[in-house]
Amino acid sequence: MSPVETIPLIAHRGYAARFPENTREALAAAVAAGARFVEFDIQLSADRVPFLFHDEDFARTAGVDSRIMDMDAAEVVAIDVGEAERFGDAFRGIRAPRLADVVADLAGWEAVTAFVELKRQSIEHFGLETVLDAVLPVLQPVIERSVIISFDPEAVFDARRRTNCRIGLALRAWDADHFEAANDLQPDYLFCNVLRLPPPSEPLWRGPWTWVVYEITDPGQARQLAARGVDIMETMAYGELAAGLAAAGEAL
Repeated sequence: MSPVETIPLIAHRGYAARFPENTREALAAAVAAGARFVEFDIQLSADRVPFLFHDEDFARTAGVDSRIMDMDAAEVVAIDVGEAERFGDAFRGIRAPRLADVVADLAGWEAVTAFVELKRQSIEHFGLETVLDAVLPVLQPVIERSVIISFDPEAVFDARRRTNCRIGLALRAWDADHFEAANDLQPDYLFCNVLRLPPPSEPLWRGPWTWVVYEITDPGQARQLAARGVDIMETMAYGELAAGLAAAGEAL
């Protein structure tokens, strides 16, 4: 089988091109569109409740200049994250979901694997042990269908040590230090922004990991990356990319 016959896709922050990112609605839309892999981010509220949330504050998604780690859970769920700047009033009233709510959704999506990213800001603010103490017990009902990912090698190392879960390391740069970190960690997945990849003349690092590259929206680019050895494409435009690849029989 050639490397471009099937190209699995991860829905990045859910179907984030069409729905507010990191929401139950975005994840459900991705699953309804056929996604078998979804990704979302985790930040903690001040009272150590894990929420699906990417940024440190609500400025981009809600127009509110407040940090999530300075607000308790009740304050977090009072903020509308319908991304009015992108969508107008189409998603007015959507709230950032607790991880516990999304775990309940995942329990019903038996064919779906979740890539769960622990964000640097919460790790730096609360400490890694506190973040893992907050996240891992909540994730436990679906831990066998979850992959803990982070830019922090220690975070995923400790998550694996505690739960024997699968892990993914996200690369901040393409350099010798990150190659060494990957070899030391031996993660199940390596994530890299497409803009950080080396030129096509340079091979991807070899190892036991599965390569994931983001943010991909173009079917032609996906095919080229698959030919280079990228195993999975991560995209916010899940439906559009899946449709483009499916037209040539290349999407999973």
